[in-house]
Amino acid sequence: MAIDFLSQTVGELAEAVRSGTVTATALVEHALERIEALDGSLNAFVALDADAALAEARRQDERVAGGDVLGPLAGIPLGVKDLEDAVGFVTTKGSAAFADGPVATTDSALVERLKAAGAIVVGKTNTPELAYMADTVNATFGATRNPWNLDHSPGGSSGGSAAAVAAGMVPLATASDGGGSIRIPAALCGLPGFKPSLGRVPTGGAHAPDWHHLSSKGVQARTVADTVLALDAVLGPDPTDLRSLPMPEPSWLGAIEDAHLPAKVAWSPTLGYAEVDREVLAICERAVGRLADLGVEVVEVPAVFPYDPAGAWLTLTSAYNARTLAPFRGTEVWERIDPRLRSLVESFGAGSAEALVHAEDVGHELNLHLVELFHDARILLTPTTAGVAPRSGEAGMVNGQASRGWVAFTYPFNMTRSPAGSVCAGFTEAGLPVGLQLVGPQHGDMIVLRTMAAIEAALPAVGRPPLAR
Repeated sequence: MAIDFLSQTVGELAEAVRSGTVTATALVEHALERIEALDGSLNAFVALDADAALAEARRQDERVAGGDVLGPLAGIPLGVKDLEDAVGFVTTKGSAAFADGPVATTDSALVERLKAAGAIVVGKTNTPELAYMADTVNATFGATRNPWNLDHSPGGSSGGSAAAVAAGMVPLATASDGGGSIRIPAALCGLPGFKPSLGRVPTGGAHAPDWHHLSSKGVQARTVADTVLALDAVLGPDPTDLRSLPMPEPSWLGAIEDAHLPAKVAWSPTLGYAEVDREVLAICERAVGRLADLGVEVVEVPAVFPYDPAGAWLTLTSAYNARTLAPFRGTEVWERIDPRLRSLVESFGAGSAEALVHAEDVGHELNLHLVELFHDARILLTPTTAGVAPRSGEAGMVNGQASRGWVAFTYPFNMTRSPAGSVCAGFTEAGLPVGLQLVGPQHGDMIVLRTMAAIEAALPAVGRPPLAR
């Protein structure tokens, strides 16, 4: 059986391993060959452990030969975002502050559950320092590039994972989303991306989560079905996670088997405050028009929120990062932290406890607007990003000054803890992917996933990025 991560699904590959049609060793070897061939251009991976991955693959092959039935992700090569602990790897968080730290001796809950389902860790994927921006570049490992155009960014902060999956180096990678960090790279790399409701995938462990009330964990994969297959293996509460939700009763995979478009959706081209690139808006409008052609009632909502909550989001994230970096203040390491991150920590992160609570209150206020919206529509649609994939190193810059306007659509839904996803809406004339965002009501993960699968089926196939052709 020929192996191709760009045309075969995770489910197909895992079934081939379980049936003995292909070996886990062959899948891992293919992943390592693809990484060797492509990562010099992409820089998606920051660390590999080929020996450990091949040893685990051989163990799985021996189990198959002995008649054991392996899990739903049997033999699947896995990239792990470098904010996440994986045994044998340093968790650098893309930062000089942690680059020389010890190797992890335990897996995060997400990695542990993926491995229990059969996934095999091959390496760690790149991330911006402490996930503070939507461009995957840091001083420790450099910039990750977009496989659709190497001059451009894959987004962030799960940019290494998205680039690796989009280029077919691995079929699956872990990801997390505290302000758009799954949805933005998915949109820029032509992938589906789904941020589960906060607490669906556990974030517990020996240490408190880095971004308490904002960040949801998930995966990057090439299809909605692959995403759901992996998530089905990791859902459920963890006693060490204060925010974990009970196990959902129906299988998420079962939900997308009957994927269909909702009868009515809300479409908001700006949320009420975002300035959107004309080409991005036109591509998203065409995708929404396609849904209308298929019988969906589309209601345009000019303003979902009365203001841009960027200030409150920055107050929260900067306070979280200030706590993480507190041991390094006044040391030599502090000067090696990205100056833009230091500036955010010193300004927003230095606020009062009252300011932090007010920032949390904004999430409650935003959700009240969503409650009203979802009385009338099942799903909210928006562009995923306000602009096309920026050139590498230039994300968030306007005339040389920092700006978060191009990612203004994603962070509000971390503050409201809403389930949210992105699907590829089309491509710019320059061949760069554009994402359409889907947001659901509180804990309405299956509604979002079902709609994502239906839109994925209704829109043209994405195809292969130039780097992988």
